[in-house]
Amino acid sequence: MTSSAVPEVRIRPARREDALALAKLALLAGEGMPAFFWASSRQPGQSIEEAGAAKVRSETANFSYRNARVADVDGEVAGMLLAYRLPDADAAEDLASLPEFIRPLIELEQQAPGSYYINMLATFPRYRDRGIGSALMGIVDAEARRLGCTLTSIEVFSENKGAVRLYERLGYAIVDRRPVVPHECFPYATGDVLLLTRVV
Repeated sequence: MTSSAVPEVRIRPARREDALALAKLALLAGEGMPAFFWASSRQPGQSIEEAGAAKVRSETANFSYRNARVADVDGEVAGMLLAYRLPDADAAEDLASLPEFIRPLIELEQQAPGSYYINMLATFPRYRDRGIGSALMGIVDAEARRLGCTLTSIEVFSENKGAVRLYERLGYAIVDRRPVVPHECFPYATGDVLLLTRVV
């Protein structure tokens, strides 16, 4: 009797052809926000995932395959880390131009200028409990240093206690918070949005 080998997880930069998988992962991780924003750019007959994939193919936006690293298992995208350097303090975004429910999240981002911001960490359900999230988080420090960042940052809803515990175990500390503004994007979210940071 032979035991089946556990497929190797390889972390690699995302490619343009990964765009649809990245869009699907964003829908899993994004608390409804990606679908809300992608709906306005969806073309006739285009699914929300396809609209998202078109956004992911951007060469310049923060939400781009260029800022993603993927966990590859046997040639399939199993998970992703989407992260990038936040603007410096003198390049803060104008909050008045944003929907009200987004403002608390951007206000928190502005409390960690120049940090390496982990926007999304997601794994497809069939690949969970294989250490893929940990493997993706394991590259954060190197990526942060590559971009000249001395701080990493992440936001999470306070009610997501499992995620909060995970990040605290990884050395992140809660440094600020804002009340959640109720919205259809996250109907079940209550409490606060937390900003956690860690020195690289």
